[in-house]
Amino acid sequence: MDIIFTCPNCRQQLEAESSMSGTSINCPACGANLVIPEPDPANLKVSPPASAPPKAEKHFSVPTTSAPTEVLIEKAKRPLEVAAKDSEKTMRIRCIKRTECVEVGKDHFDEVVSEFLNKIGEKNVITVNTLTYTYVDMGTRMILTDYGVMIVYRG
Repeated sequence: MDIIFTCPNCRQQLEAESSMSGTSINCPACGANLVIPEPDPANLKVSPPASAPPKAEKHFSVPTTSAPTEVLIEKAKRPLEVAAKDSEKTMRIRCIKRTECVEVGKDHFDEVVSEFLNKIGEKNVITVNTLTYTYVDMGTRMILTDYGVMIVYRG
């Protein structure tokens, strides 16, 4: 049988064999000198004999159903990078600004938009929205207003 007691200095719970009662030891936690108390019913730990049978035998059964079981843990959603690679099911957005299509005074905006729409195909176009935006022209330091399109498409 073991004796369970606490160190009066650090309040650490300790355990020793009952044959060591009355022996002076140092606390393993704080190093204080203490005496192992005499055994009494309040501080005794009774360990079961090694050959003792289990207290109660329990038989568990697994429930069976004919319907699919409820999913309790959901599968994590795919990261956006992986979902974007699945070209058949994804929606994409392309913004084309008119200022990005101007070369040395020549405006190629209509050609760039037409070329992009032909590339993705009419069946994949979901919407084409016009945009109006403002920006600062670095040469003149003026705020200018311009236009563009936002194309939402599949794939």
